Amino acid sequence: MTPVTTFAGQTVALFGLGGSGLATALALKEGGAYVIACDDNPAKMAEAEAKGVETADLRKADWSRFSSLVLSPGVPLTHPEPHWSAKSAKDAGVEIFGDIELFCRERAKIAPKAPFIAITGTNGKSTTTALIAHILRQAGYDVQLGGNIGTAILLLQPPSDSRVHVVECSSFQIDLAPSLAPTIGVHLNVSPDHLDRHGTMENYAAIKERLVAQSEKAIVGVDDAWSRSIAEACIAKGIDVTPVSTRRLNGFGFLTEGPRVLHVTSSGSIPVADLSDIPSLRGEHNAQNAAAAIAVAFAMGVSADDIQSSLRTFSGLPHRMEGVGRIGATLFINDSKATNADSTEKALKSFDNILWILGGKQKEGGITSLRPYFPKIRKAYLIGAASDEFAATLGDDVPSVRATTLDRAVEQAARDAAAMNAPAVVLLSPACASYDQFPNYEVRGNHFRELVKALPGINPTMGA
Repeated sequence: MTPVTTFAGQTVALFGLGGSGLATALALKEGGAYVIACDDNPAKMAEAEAKGVETADLRKADWSRFSSLVLSPGVPLTHPEPHWSAKSAKDAGVEIFGDIELFCRERAKIAPKAPFIAITGTNGKSTTTALIAHILRQAGYDVQLGGNIGTAILLLQPPSDSRVHVVECSSFQIDLAPSLAPTIGVHLNVSPDHLDRHGTMENYAAIKERLVAQSEKAIVGVDDAWSRSIAEACIAKGIDVTPVSTRRLNGFGFLTEGPRVLHVTSSGSIPVADLSDIPSLRGEHNAQNAAAAIAVAFAMGVSADDIQSSLRTFSGLPHRMEGVGRIGATLFINDSKATNADSTEKALKSFDNILWILGGKQKEGGITSLRPYFPKIRKAYLIGAASDEFAATLGDDVPSVRATTLDRAVEQAARDAAAMNAPAVVLLSPACASYDQFPNYEVRGNHFRELVKALPGINPTMGA
């Protein structure tokens, strides 16, 4: 844990007692703050009380006694409207921030030069974060991995000059971290997502920009217009920017050509890595992720040979292009983390002869942007609330069935694959949130994995 000593002796309000919220309350308490916490879920309040955190109904609190409000990233700060706790704090002139901000203030106090690598982007940030941590660990660094991936940031060991923090940051977390200033900031891409929480694309992109705009060194994907603007804005501020692209560079940086990653310098284009035959990094999107991770590794002094060796031992992340197993020539892929069309596009680009399982709670735009990939799809299996609208979008271009549930979709897709007598991919890439049928994408992906592993004849080779 990282005790938060910067608020010692102060009274702090906290709303949201999920995993990171409870960790934050305990870190503040450990650092000497007096915390009064609240949550809409009575069970969460009881759990916090059992761990020694004082709770109360903050609707009835005297806000003049609080120095600050720590808000869970899942709680609306601005859109569609501010949460009542945020309104109360603003009315009382109380500053509002989240756990990433608390870490940044503690780092500034106890180890301002401690290596801190922060990663964001609409898609690919979890894979990139995990890959950076893996490469640095293989190179012998003491690495702390967390944030929006896995472990809450304040449950990690405290910052120090000999320890590297590799932290994934969502737009919600960045919005609550005004002093976020990493040693190396990584921004991958921007596409429409979370607009219900940020209002407009301009607001969303501006929040993403904050992570790299205050970094000592910025590594920025430049394959979309929003991100190119972010890179240009950072350069204009005098920040050291390394561009990353899967298409073309206007100058130096890291460029991918198929499975190869090139370091483009004044001496020419130097091959630094080959992603061929690395199942955990298949596809153009993973080439971008790998190129960004390699750029970080170079900045940290890791050799090209050590980077290549580390790439080959990277197992990938659950639920993101995860090979679950094979039956004959049929590959089963768990891509449950693809909760929007842009993310699903990466999977559809990577395979042919696809038996596509999709659906759930639809996001803005649906799957209309995926039409160019419809010729690659042999059949679609629709589940969840979006079934009717997705069926209409697929129309006569893609044969589809309303499987309704994931269980039936896996059963039907496996049967159809067996009848094809040709290589095929059964792909769960929903392009939707899971909330209509599952608590989150992890539960959905785990269920898919168990369904596949129960199929007769399955060879459950991970990273297949």
